[in-house]
Amino acid sequence: MIDPGLPAEMVPAEDFHLLPCLSITGVLEPDTQPLRASPICLEETMTTTDPTTGLTHDQAAQALDTYGPNSTPTAPRDGFFRRLLGHLGDVLVILLFVAAVIKAWMGDWIDFTVIFIVATVNVGIGMIQEGRAEKALDSIKQMLALDAQVLRDSQWQKIPAEQLVPGDIVRVRSGDRIPADLRVLDATSLLVDESILTGESDAVEKTPGPVPDDAPIGDRTNMLHSGTLVTTGTAVAEVTATGLRSEIGKIQELMSDTDSTETPLTRQLGVLGTRIAMIVGVMAVIMVIIGGLIHGFTGAELLSATIGFAVAAIPEGLPALVAITLALGVQIMARRNAITRKLTSVEALGSVSVICSDKTGTLTKNEMTARAVVTRTNQYTVTGEGYAPTGTIQRDGQAVDPEDHGDLWRLVCAASAANDSTVQHAHDQWTLVGQPTDGGMRVLTMKAGAPQEFARTASVPFESSHKFAATLDHLPDLDEQVLHVAGAPDRLLDRSTQHIGDHGEEEPLDRAWWEDRIDELAARGLRVLAVAHRRREEHRTTLRLDDVNDLTFLGLVGIVDPARPEAIDAIEQCQRAGITVIMITGDHAKTAHSIAQELGIVARNDDGTTTLLTGADVDRQSDDELQDTVRHVRVFARTSPEHKLRIVRALQHNGDTVAMTGDGVNDAPALQRADVGVAMGIKGTEATKEAADIVLADDNFATIERAVEEGRRIFDNIRKSVIFLLPTNGAQSLVILFAVLVGAALPLTPAQILWINMITAVTLSLALAYEPAEAGLMDRAPRDPKEGVLTAGALLHVGLVSLLIGGVTLAVVWVEQARGSAEDVTQTTAVMILAFAQLAYLLNCRFLHRSSVTWDLVKGNRAVWVAALTLIAVQLLYTLLPAMNTWFGSTPLPLDRWLMTFAIAAGVFLVIEVGKAVQRRVRPAVTPATVQRGSVASA
Repeated sequence: MIDPGLPAEMVPAEDFHLLPCLSITGVLEPDTQPLRASPICLEETMTTTDPTTGLTHDQAAQALDTYGPNSTPTAPRDGFFRRLLGHLGDVLVILLFVAAVIKAWMGDWIDFTVIFIVATVNVGIGMIQEGRAEKALDSIKQMLALDAQVLRDSQWQKIPAEQLVPGDIVRVRSGDRIPADLRVLDATSLLVDESILTGESDAVEKTPGPVPDDAPIGDRTNMLHSGTLVTTGTAVAEVTATGLRSEIGKIQELMSDTDSTETPLTRQLGVLGTRIAMIVGVMAVIMVIIGGLIHGFTGAELLSATIGFAVAAIPEGLPALVAITLALGVQIMARRNAITRKLTSVEALGSVSVICSDKTGTLTKNEMTARAVVTRTNQYTVTGEGYAPTGTIQRDGQAVDPEDHGDLWRLVCAASAANDSTVQHAHDQWTLVGQPTDGGMRVLTMKAGAPQEFARTASVPFESSHKFAATLDHLPDLDEQVLHVAGAPDRLLDRSTQHIGDHGEEEPLDRAWWEDRIDELAARGLRVLAVAHRRREEHRTTLRLDDVNDLTFLGLVGIVDPARPEAIDAIEQCQRAGITVIMITGDHAKTAHSIAQELGIVARNDDGTTTLLTGADVDRQSDDELQDTVRHVRVFARTSPEHKLRIVRALQHNGDTVAMTGDGVNDAPALQRADVGVAMGIKGTEATKEAADIVLADDNFATIERAVEEGRRIFDNIRKSVIFLLPTNGAQSLVILFAVLVGAALPLTPAQILWINMITAVTLSLALAYEPAEAGLMDRAPRDPKEGVLTAGALLHVGLVSLLIGGVTLAVVWVEQARGSAEDVTQTTAVMILAFAQLAYLLNCRFLHRSSVTWDLVKGNRAVWVAALTLIAVQLLYTLLPAMNTWFGSTPLPLDRWLMTFAIAAGVFLVIEVGKAVQRRVRPAVTPATVQRGSVASA
């Protein structure tokens, strides 16, 4: 083989040693499946590839025209005008624009301008926040493969990967991303990490040998798939499929057939807006009938009153309020390493009842770690996680010195010798160079203090055909040469004749005893490796496969991809919050079940008979059966993308709000289907990030738990804001409605109504977005997605507060009229009452489930007091500035009116607190997480 370190342009094509290549004539259709019997050069182009020259420039250009670029198109994003139409389609915004048009038709340009500006600002805020979310996604984009080394016109060249075509001859080496689907022509020690496609954490050995036609992706050992990673070795291979015809492309096509879902908040706000619009329409008709037939209002008066009522009833500040509250949540999540693509996704994550998580790299560290060592004499436990060589080897719970235990010392020395991997420390992080399994063994030997360098005489590399590695090493301390072997237990038992007994002497091999120990380790979900040696090899200078026999069996090592410690705590917190965590993985059932026990997803004494299901089991179940199964199964192993989609759909059919996490391409369709898709930002693929709603910058499952808490806090604050905001509209609309019903002059103009709505929404209600999480937030059960933003109790609360504030406002208007006050004084006083009564009500809304008469009222949220001072300053400008007097018909007020306003506001605060106390006695405020619904009940 050619030295992979040579520059491509310095290597003549004829120097490559390739297997014989049988030409295929003719043209295959684009959907033809790749041939799996190697060595045959799959030919999808009009020409036959010569493995010594590659395609010519003309052949490559023709193939590129035929099959297109080697890329999977990203989902198209809506253009500016489509996004604008989406925001303009909000029913509340439509009503505002209709009111503005009518005011323009009537020639009332001041009211038209105020209404139009308010509606436009709402649309603009939504557009800006959506654009910021898209930019956050763009900032974390990573290409799967940027370029590739390809043989063209007898020369090796570096070209953009998207220019690869079927039939191209390419070469790859350790660290490369596979740029397209390839079939191996020649390989040296080639190992590929295919976890993004299969979910398997271990690298797969690749060879040119044939495989069965029906082999699944994980067993196609002669194929390299686009987006996977070469961990060790080099290869020359031929492109068999590009773009959407690659395995990644097929998954992306599957994603295109997957429907996305609306979030609960989106649905509920839409329902709320529609209901408000219907109420406004019905009441407007009633006003027109009563005002025109009973009180003889003119057409212009009725139209003005109807517009005033509509403007009063529409919470035009609600879209901006929700957008700002969600945007603040997005910023908080970004600081906590969760990048949100859609504003509503933060709230939706806070309402999930089930989190379906991939295992490899999400719940686990994707770092193989030794956990157990078994010799004939003793059983040892190994502590520490990942590739950091920190931890101890223990027996019976006590740390031991391996050099004082001959059985253990012989094993770790042999394991160190028969190992070509290394772990390196850089930038406060330990990284592996080599196979993950070898890395786990290397770290074990470092923890034991075994020698890390040996004078090697000869070796037999690891191959899948014999499944072990052997080295012949000279040991200067003993002045002898020893054969060291490490690999699959069954293969080493086949080649062993004795083992080390209780007294450190060799005795005949008890194979049945060792097989029992292997079964015990496998039952714990551990991958089992064996170590053996043969001493006194001084006469030997070479080593062949047939020389590895008559071994002395030293013992077993159990390794596992360990769970993330922070994920264990996060899962416990999720379960306390009434959220079920389900593991969906492509890994083996025993391994998945063992990790699930360690994580706390299933109980330690769980045997998996009712809580674990494989992909094959899922295939045997109908959709109805699966919907019942997912209520109690917590681990799904050996799954495919189709299985994950079926599981998510089954959970959603049961009424659960589902979040799906993952990092591989195989997770992308399920992420897109889930209510909230959560992708890993570091190890995640581009397809996964495109499908997800939230991208974790630190690939940490614990970040999801924090996102759940943040989502619940945000929804709480949105609910508080809506409960706060609606009485403003309710009180104003009642004032207008009552005036029309009794045939009185309108106490407020549409411009004055909009002024109150906007200053309370922008100054006061925005302060509630900064409210910290209430105590016990994560002890509540997940919110039912069918539950609206406003519950029945909240609607009653809004109605009573609307009557209270509207009633005191009408009372003040009557008092002013009775005193003979000028119209501008009466209207300005009414505006002041409405504004400051809302300020008092803001303090009530800070704590909906408990009394606000507490010292907590004056601390915890400085934004409340900033908003209060801002409101006072703005209202002073409203009454004092001539321009404001002209635009809104306001006027300066004497001191007694200000004192009356503050006194009434204080009275409103106290009355509402009494009402809250009565409501708490009648109905509990919070449902605990122990009272759950649906599939969550068994979590």
